[in-house]
Order: sequence, then C-alpha cells, then structure tokens
Amino acid sequence: MQRRQKQKETIDEIVSRLPGEERIIVIRLRNLILECLPLAAEKNLYGAPFYTHHRMICFIWPPSIFWAAKNRSLKVKGVTLGFCQGNLMANEKGILLKENRRKMYCMYFKSIKDIDDEQIRAFLYEADLIDQTFRKTKGR
Repeated sequence: MQRRQKQKETIDEIVSRLPGEERIIVIRLRNLILECLPLAAEKNLYGAPFYTHHRMICFIWPPSIFWAAKNRSLKVKGVTLGFCQGNLMANEKGILLKENRRKMYCMYFKSIKDIDDEQIRAFLYEADLIDQTFRKTKGR
C-alpha cells in the first residue's frame, strides 16, 4: 500500500493561520515582494514563503511557524525578512543584520509600523539586480 504524501500548504494557507499582527506584517511584506519581484517564484519552503528566480532571493519567516516556534529569540525579534545574498547588498546604515551568517542578512519586524515601504522596496530592487547577475547565458 502506497502512502500518500502530504501536500504542501499554499502560502495563503500558511498566512491565514498566523496570529493577528504577525499575519498583517507578513501580508504587507509579501505584497511588497510580489510588487518588486514580479519574475520571482513564490514557494513554500520549510513552511515559510521563499522567493526565487535565478537563485534564492529572499524569504519571510514568521516566528510562529513550526521551525521558528521552538526558537524563543525569533519570537522576541519578530517577523524576519531575509535576503539570501545580503552580503552583496549595500548596507551603509547597517539596517540589514549579518548576525553569525556569511551570506544571508535579515531585518526584523515586531509591528506594522516598523515597515518602511520605500526602504524595503529599495532592498528588494537591489536584491533583484544581484539575482540578475546569476542569470545563465546561452552558449556558456
């Protein structure tokens, strides 16, 4: 007898289960990402929304999803917006946090008021430009 593999939840299903303010933050970040990265594919990886085109570009990590729920520090920090190639991004003001990572840099949001749409758009456009450098060219 073959076992049925559990289907992955859609991003909408994941977002719908998030608690109040966390859901609002995720929806706002998701809308900004979809606006700024129209060619990126939205995928459910590890139970969270990830965005990829030529490579992984960014992700939104809500602290109440399964993997994060066990990590108390993520609950304290809030919703994570991570940039997979953050080490290549301009970060003069130190807004993107390296923490103990080599490539991925993050921002955290505890409240919808913490989100500066223009700043997020600038980071997303820059992340898209970096992603374009990984584009495979024909004949190589």
